[in-house]
Amino acid sequence: MTAFQNNDPSLESQWRALILFGKNSATYKFSFAKSLLELVDRETTSISLSELSGPFAENIAKHLLVSDKQGNSKSSQFLNYCRQYNANELEHDRLLYYTEKLGFVNVVDAFQNINGGQIPNVFYEKDYTDGNKRLIIKDELLQLKESFHFRNFDQEVEARWNLVETAWNLKINPNILEVKYDDISSLLYFEENRFMKRKDITSVRDALNGYQKGKCFYSFQDISVKSCDTTICQVDHFLPHVNKLSHSEHGTNINGVWNLVLADPSVNNDKRAKIPELRFLQRLYNRNEFYITSKHPLAETIINQTGHTRQKRKAFLQKQYDIAKTNSIVTWSPEIELIGNF
Repeated sequence: MTAFQNNDPSLESQWRALILFGKNSATYKFSFAKSLLELVDRETTSISLSELSGPFAENIAKHLLVSDKQGNSKSSQFLNYCRQYNANELEHDRLLYYTEKLGFVNVVDAFQNINGGQIPNVFYEKDYTDGNKRLIIKDELLQLKESFHFRNFDQEVEARWNLVETAWNLKINPNILEVKYDDISSLLYFEENRFMKRKDITSVRDALNGYQKGKCFYSFQDISVKSCDTTICQVDHFLPHVNKLSHSEHGTNINGVWNLVLADPSVNNDKRAKIPELRFLQRLYNRNEFYITSKHPLAETIINQTGHTRQKRKAFLQKQYDIAKTNSIVTWSPEIELIGNF
């Protein structure tokens, strides 16, 4: 299992590990996850591949319209059928037929595996007896539905999918890649060619939340990324943005992804432009290493911004912290701080 799950065997952590760190040879995993979330939300205990075919195919077809590369293989008959459907060359019922026949060949078995092994608490089991292909939903997945974090899972899966697509379709040297943050739109983006044409990737909240395990970075209270929630989390600069000039004099982008965290609104309003206590710096390092392990444009960006080895990244963070401290007398910690899990 990954370091992400060290001392954290929760079902939420196991689900997020599959989405964030599982093998990506095709994006079927993400469509499968979104389909499971949609159908389990209806509180069903058994799902046929026929029932899964609808949301699974539609998710893939929708993403193909934005990014035609949805896997590492040179060709895929299933993806070709989805492309035909998008071009109005294939009827919906035929798409579902081919999806049930071809779409689930590898993903059902592979989804619950990570780093060569199966997660401790599987979310479903296969029942392919008598030619009736079904998934038996385990109590673990139904329990996950009752979790506070369930509300955020669909957006987290979508954000991870968008980042993987971006990685596959980039036409830019990874060594100069920099995913940027637009604090007005709360979007992550990059400039993809010499004309600096901007390409939006995904919501910064949706992208960061899974790596913080759905918790406020400082207090470890549960946070939401749903726009309709009045307590939606806020994006915070770990080292205050007010010191931007001091950091830029040392060639550092304080607005970089490495310095962005999600926080509970009341906690963030209390922190404002204060510098967190030094002990939080290790937490920031751990969170950034989750990105790097996950391998996507945020990983390349953080490596390029902070260093190509663990030692260099630790030294970078300490240097930036020291720069920030020269402009501040006191440090800050939250009034409420629950037991952490990263």
